[in-house]
Amino acid sequence: MIDGVDVRKIPVQDLRAMIGYVPQKAVLFTGTIADNIRYGHDSLSDEEIKEAARIAQADGFVTDMKDGYASMIAQGGKNVSGGQKQRLSIARAIARKPDIYLLDDCFSALDYKTDANLRAALKDITTSSTVIMVAQRVSTVIHADKIIVLDEGRMAESVLMMS
Repeated sequence: MIDGVDVRKIPVQDLRAMIGYVPQKAVLFTGTIADNIRYGHDSLSDEEIKEAARIAQADGFVTDMKDGYASMIAQGGKNVSGGQKQRLSIARAIARKPDIYLLDDCFSALDYKTDANLRAALKDITTSSTVIMVAQRVSTVIHADKIIVLDEGRMAESVLMMS
């Protein structure tokens, strides 16, 4: 159910438009950094792209690059580190301003400080969104409303956290 509506009754295209998905293995495309963040949403302004990158903790390394947001990304993102790829992939999801964030262990390539800063920044922008986060680090999910522990694909435990 999403907002009381059975997901099976929502057209697939509409459902996909509601979701900002970040896979465990970041996917980047040949093109500029701005193009990678803007992907699928051509109407995003440069300011919206920069704001998404700032929230995703990517703005620092992007502005340090020779051409900034116009810097080219090699096929598969081979010219950026794993953590940088993840932050750009996260920025792409943030720029969409989705109703639902699906974050599939995308924090694992980040150092602990960046992880903490990103989670704090995400908290500010996701107050009216649903965030589903798959994580291996306890520190990544410790402030979740609900934690579900899976064991071989089955729910082993569910804990409702108190704020």
